[in-house]
Amino acid sequence: MITGGGKRKMQLLGLAACLVLGTLRSEVSGDSLAHLDPETNMNVSEIIVHWGFPSEEHFIETEDGYILCLHRIPHGRKNSSAKGPKPVVFLQHGLLADSSNWITNLPNSSLGFILADAGFDVWMGNSRGNTWSRKHKTLSASQSEFWAFSYDEMANYDLPASINFILNKTGQEQVYYVGHSQGTTIGFIAFSQIPELAKKVKMFFALAPVASVKFSKSPLTKLGELPEFLLKDLFGVKEFLPQNTLLKWLGTHVCNHVILKELCGNAFFVLCGFNEKNLNMSRVPVYVAHSPAGTSVQNMLHWDQFIKSQKFQAFDWGSSARNYFHYNQTYPPPYSVKDMPVPTAVWSGGQDLLADVKDISFLLLQITNLVYNKCIPEWEHLDFIWGLDAPWWLYNDIVDLMRKYP
Repeated sequence: MITGGGKRKMQLLGLAACLVLGTLRSEVSGDSLAHLDPETNMNVSEIIVHWGFPSEEHFIETEDGYILCLHRIPHGRKNSSAKGPKPVVFLQHGLLADSSNWITNLPNSSLGFILADAGFDVWMGNSRGNTWSRKHKTLSASQSEFWAFSYDEMANYDLPASINFILNKTGQEQVYYVGHSQGTTIGFIAFSQIPELAKKVKMFFALAPVASVKFSKSPLTKLGELPEFLLKDLFGVKEFLPQNTLLKWLGTHVCNHVILKELCGNAFFVLCGFNEKNLNMSRVPVYVAHSPAGTSVQNMLHWDQFIKSQKFQAFDWGSSARNYFHYNQTYPPPYSVKDMPVPTAVWSGGQDLLADVKDISFLLLQITNLVYNKCIPEWEHLDFIWGLDAPWWLYNDIVDLMRKYP
């Protein structure tokens, strides 16, 4: 957890970043850079192949016309000859992320690779609007209409399209669903609102789940202090924090400059909270090269509404008339986690600034089919995907539960 002194340190590091970024490109010589990790210039599929795994890309169309990319690792490095269908796992990333979250650590500490080597057929989703899902049947990403979505649409369109495609492709009847952060949020919505989809989920593995933000201390909650019109003035109405050339350059140059490794680590993880001692700092350039991967401003506005209202509900379109047009009622319909029948396992972090343990305690009371719950006292929000000790505290448990509930 960041102390008062830590906050002052963060401010100084931020100031240093502003000064350094203006001059570093011209002044840093090749000799002063650490060895560049080749994965900083690889896409998700290339990273998978780089580590000796098979890789597939599948592009699917949602009911409302968005084109999403699914990444697949059909088997591990030593079980390619195993006969018969493999159990299917679907991994869904969180806010501002993409499928790279599951494979940007080394193979022995990345959940995607660990599951593939354990005998599972691994599929990784990409929410609309991120690096891999920026196309539409009729709209262009340059149009504001393309970005008129939030986590509502991810739950109601992206998840059904992804899961149905995976089941049709594999011939299986159910998937194991693993979500992190916003990946759990859309899972709670979809599996409580769409009974037919819930039947297709064997078990829901909720990592750092977010369905309440009453006690959240993440800097993201500061959005709730800003009026919606100001957010739109600041960020527009299209995309929010997309992956771009500057971020890739930061990942391959600034974060490889030995003196600046700590700065990059803090700057990237401060939004969610992190434990530097539990982070492989040599991998920070790879993380930064792929994240943030972008979302819509409307999605961030939905989170802003959640923070302000403290209500887990659909997007508020701003007027009774517009809400009636979208929902056939004058106010946004609420979401009820209690209506979700899927067997659910929950992992939380005692130092998580975004998914606070007090919010998790409330959430646990809403889950009607809770089969497992574990709080890891030292963990923060990103330890679930990049923590050095994640294989021991989390990933082994996930594999064991999947084998226990075949």
